[in-house]
Amino acid sequence: MGRLDDKVAFITGAAGGLGRVAAELFAAEGARVAVVDRDDAGPTVDAIGRAGGEALAVACDVTDGESVQRAVDETVAAFGAIHVLYNNAGVSLADDGDTLATDEATWDATMDVNVKGVWLCCKHGLPALLDAGGGSIVNVASFVAHMGAATPQLAYTTSKGAVLAMTREIAVTHARQGIRANALCPGPVMTPLLAKYMADDAARHRRLVHIPIGRFGEAIEVARGALFLASDESSLMTGQSLILDGGITAAYTTPGRSP
Repeated sequence: MGRLDDKVAFITGAAGGLGRVAAELFAAEGARVAVVDRDDAGPTVDAIGRAGGEALAVACDVTDGESVQRAVDETVAAFGAIHVLYNNAGVSLADDGDTLATDEATWDATMDVNVKGVWLCCKHGLPALLDAGGGSIVNVASFVAHMGAATPQLAYTTSKGAVLAMTREIAVTHARQGIRANALCPGPVMTPLLAKYMADDAARHRRLVHIPIGRFGEAIEVARGALFLASDESSLMTGQSLILDGGITAAYTTPGRSP
């Protein structure tokens, strides 16, 4: 028995990165998965199929309401329902710096995907969850929604704080309709998104020294957190943030130099 047997999961940003790992894990746990992305989702769908799972590639721009609605409709038409919304799609832009350095275009592009995109997926996905008798919404925020950093990405940090606040409001508003909404807050995970900030050992140490467990996270660890929030194992949990950060938000000082 899988932890998501008889469930349909709608996962954005699932063509690659953290989203692809989650899509493959959800499928392995019994879900039928809509692999939702503006990029080619075919390789993710093929990988799920080879492993014996069932998935559908759905083209979608999360910043466009009509595109999101079409993606939801396509998923329901193919699989009959949606039980899990995993709003994973997001951006972290190279020009995102501090208050003075970040320009309007970078700010707007970040908010468009990271905040508006999550809202649109909830707006158009919620009716499908309600039609299914309830379900779980998992919104990807970040540990930076809970704390600041002197290596700033102001637009990204602000966007993730907004996702956290949005998630709480959705959770409280729809709690008695069988809807749960929680935010997943990963710490630094070694993906191509983070690797661009690890140009040398000094840059790597600048971040790694603040992680009590002494290493960056792995994509599968984040996917397991998402699986917990998506599954009935977290049935009493709503309006919360699940922080997977190796102890960063718990620390005032850390054990010493990074490995």
